[in-house]
Amino acid sequence: MGLQIPALNEQDSAGKVEVAEAVFGQSFNETLVHQLVTRYLAGSRAGTKAQKTRSDVSGGGSKPWRQKGTGRARSGTIRSPIWRTGGVAFAARPRSYEQKLNKKMFRVGVRSILSELLRQDRLVVSSDILPATVKTKELNNKLKTIDAKRILIIVDNVDANLALAARNIPYVDVIEAVNLNPVLLVSADKVIATPGALKLLEERLA
Repeated sequence: MGLQIPALNEQDSAGKVEVAEAVFGQSFNETLVHQLVTRYLAGSRAGTKAQKTRSDVSGGGSKPWRQKGTGRARSGTIRSPIWRTGGVAFAARPRSYEQKLNKKMFRVGVRSILSELLRQDRLVVSSDILPATVKTKELNNKLKTIDAKRILIIVDNVDANLALAARNIPYVDVIEAVNLNPVLLVSADKVIATPGALKLLEERLA
């Protein structure tokens, strides 16, 4: 038995789509969703920070002064971490922050998010969300009935008009169903999907 995704408005009767309960009727797994979101946030970190260790700092080829007789503390190199111009004791190195998450866990996590969005009435379908022109005003008119701070539009294929019209609206994000981002899903107050996008999600997450 399938579930019914509500349409964006009454005139959008053609946009109503019946979807599988196996994908959009799952229980909410908070632990898995947290792990999924953390994994995406960690993977987006650049990890390009780098500092010099004592072996990377130039100079220091000889002992600064003799071991005894100067009244100073003994020292072997000017590149020592305790020197002002020396290296860093535990220097940062370029690294990857990516976390492993197998495909099955990913599918279960995304199904959990989509199901919760549907239960909270934050997921709707629209067959005419794509604007006919690149005018931002036209897209704004389509979205003016939605009372939400952040809107995510999921499409089967990114339309050029939609991409250009949405880029000037700070609270609207557009993404293809095949590139679905869990972080955008959980942060959106309202998710609008095209019928084609819902079918793609159903196929990929089943």
